[in-house]
Amino acid sequence: MRKERAITTKTIDWQGITLSVTYEADYLSINRHSGFATAHLQVQAPVPLPFTETGYCSHFLPAEEVDELGGPVAYVLAWLEKAAKTPAWRKHQEAVRQFSLF
Repeated sequence: MRKERAITTKTIDWQGITLSVTYEADYLSINRHSGFATAHLQVQAPVPLPFTETGYCSHFLPAEEVDELGGPVAYVLAWLEKAAKTPAWRKHQEAVRQFSLF
C-alpha cells in the first residue's frame, strides 16, 4: 500500500522571474531512512530559464542532494545561478536585451 505523498510547492522570484518549485522528497515511496530516496523536483516559469528553454523542468535526483543544499528552493536557486553563467544563457540574455528579430 502506497503511503500518502508529501508534495510541497513554493513560489519564488529569481531575477524578476516568478517561478514555481514543486518537490517530493520520496517520489518512489522508498523509506528515506534506508539510505536512498529518489526525489522529484519540478520547476515552472512563464519564460525560459537557464536550464530549460520552455520554462518547465522535471528533474529526478537523490533527495540527499537537495537536503545538502538546504532544501528545494535553495537547490533551485543554486542551479539557476550556476546555469546562468553558461555561454548559452548569456547569449540568450543578450538576444532578449537587443530585441533580436532573428
